Amino acid sequence: MLGHEALFGNPVSEFAGQNIGIVIAETQKYAYMAAKQAIIEYSTENLEPPILTIEDAIQHDSYIPVLPFLAPQPVGDFDQGMSEADHKILSGEVKLKSQYYFYMETQTALAIPDEDNCITVYVSTQLPEITQNVVADLLGIPYHNVRIISRRVGGGFGGKGMKGTHAACACALAAFKLRRPVRMYLDRKTDMIMAGGRHPMKAKYSVGFKSDGTLTALHVDLGINAGISPDLSPLIPAYTIASLKKYNWGALAFDIKLCKTNMSSKSVVRAPGDVQGSFIAEAIIEHVASVLGSDTNVVRRKNLHSVESLTKFYSDSAGDAPTYSLVGIFDKLASSPEYRSRAEAIERFNGGSRWKKRGISCVPITYEVTLRPTPGKVSILNDGSIAVEVGGVEIGQGLYTKVKQMTAFGLGELCPDADKLLDKVRVIQADSLSMIQGGFTGGSTTSESSCEAVRQACTVLVKRLKPIKEGLEAKSGALVPWSTLIAQANMASVNLSAHAFWTPDPAFVKYINYGAAVSEVEIDVLTGGTTILRSDLVYDCGQSLNPAVDLGQVEGAFVQGVGFFTNEDYARNADGLVVNDGTWTYKIPTVDTIPKQFNVELINSARDQKRVLSSKASGEPPLLLAASVHCAMREAIRAARKEFKANSPLTFQMDVPATMADVKELCGLDVVERHLQSLTSAAASAAVKA
Repeated sequence: MLGHEALFGNPVSEFAGQNIGIVIAETQKYAYMAAKQAIIEYSTENLEPPILTIEDAIQHDSYIPVLPFLAPQPVGDFDQGMSEADHKILSGEVKLKSQYYFYMETQTALAIPDEDNCITVYVSTQLPEITQNVVADLLGIPYHNVRIISRRVGGGFGGKGMKGTHAACACALAAFKLRRPVRMYLDRKTDMIMAGGRHPMKAKYSVGFKSDGTLTALHVDLGINAGISPDLSPLIPAYTIASLKKYNWGALAFDIKLCKTNMSSKSVVRAPGDVQGSFIAEAIIEHVASVLGSDTNVVRRKNLHSVESLTKFYSDSAGDAPTYSLVGIFDKLASSPEYRSRAEAIERFNGGSRWKKRGISCVPITYEVTLRPTPGKVSILNDGSIAVEVGGVEIGQGLYTKVKQMTAFGLGELCPDADKLLDKVRVIQADSLSMIQGGFTGGSTTSESSCEAVRQACTVLVKRLKPIKEGLEAKSGALVPWSTLIAQANMASVNLSAHAFWTPDPAFVKYINYGAAVSEVEIDVLTGGTTILRSDLVYDCGQSLNPAVDLGQVEGAFVQGVGFFTNEDYARNADGLVVNDGTWTYKIPTVDTIPKQFNVELINSARDQKRVLSSKASGEPPLLLAASVHCAMREAIRAARKEFKANSPLTFQMDVPATMADVKELCGLDVVERHLQSLTSAAASAAVKA
């Protein structure tokens, strides 16, 4: 829908790292050996220099169009808002680099040709239906000739979405040509070069605000590096602005440029666009607080939405007033006596510690998610065991666990022992020919949508089986065992399979998730190393479908976000080729990255019958909370600059990721020299007095 991408570069290789072909061999080892023997000669004659950066793309008017219905809409009158401001910042800037998915399982596929010009592809994908369509289009055969099967995905984070179609298409093409099975899995280096990753962004902003910190207007010029082809990039502007709207800016205007560059296509990565937009909002808030000399949390609190302004900025997504929990969550963390005592303790620590500094920060989030139509099928077999199919794919998010629970819950009134019923349920693999209109797994709402489809299918089965159950119980005067009920239903020729296609209420397609986090960090002024001493997360999970699963999602998302904000530098060289292409140079979070004290609380907010059993998403929103670590690092660096760089501004640009080298540089590369100089000056002054 959004645009095509070449499987192989021909006749021009449009970016460094583009696929130009595949080698087929008897073993993967031989294929690697043969591929490494290939010598490729490139000619740059009559070619323009590559466009690699957002600035280059803007200079050359190189853009990817965003369809009008996907484009975000401004809020209020920016000019009027600026005229009401007591203070203005006209030239703020923040930059965010990319991030690699770093799933444990790299891209992999197995294609097996079948009779009647058909093919079956076993692939690690979040998009079975779309992969089916893309493979069929590539081979020039009807969609019903292509079967995509995905049992589970060894880590996805969005990287097994559109990017997963490359391996599937390459395998399918080779198998189709050679009429024999072809299997492929990428080594880590090749995967990292091809992956594309998160969208780099550059934001320039102008903001107006009053003397008490109330915001009146914001304008953002946002450049997004989308790479060579659209992929899913036209969705990113709306996602970015949605999370930027977590504060009441008064009026919000923007100019967004989706830049086409000679780099591998960027794609969705866990919390795509939202994590960047949320961080841009925090950078602006911190800039405003710094200009006013105010406490950042005071400015944050003052500009959290009221129910009225939330509706103004988010329209129908805002929901009913009782479901708006952000103000209470933020006050619970940032306005507590414990927070104040910790902030005072940090100030005392910084006053007595020269080479290590601490900082603390509290960051709120809003995260808008979209519900999607989703199929579900529940079938009861002759022995009473239950097979369940859903459109979603298990990618480690606990989808199958929740679906099994929902099946047992939905059929519970037919079985006297619902716990035993859970053991009878099996969720079978995603199959594009079995589960039509399966959609995709992503956006954090697949679990709840799949569960609701399964619940509706169970409702149909209960309606069919309940009269038989009641009739048997009336005759026997006792509860009917599950196996007896199913045997009797079989004899009565009752259809024991039910299919449902759940579609959300058109008036409630989107809703907002809320949360906040406090993080306390310690930086080493001499090395730039950062230690996360403590993180406290409070996340509104609605009425959780499975608190254990959701807790794991919150913790995992937060740690992955910490990697994005602090360690993971997905660097490229002057030609645009990924150079940090392995764990030796690309640093993912480790056990030392996790906060020394890590507290997570899931709150059960007000029930909302419009949502699936009043539940909320948990997969992506908590990743945004990791910005609290970055903001705390800024506070610690500010303390170091106060001590060592008396003439340097306390308002400074701190981009993402803030690596050890960045922290060291912002603290001052010459802090030791400055310290020694101050000691020498003090000694000289003492000698003169003597």
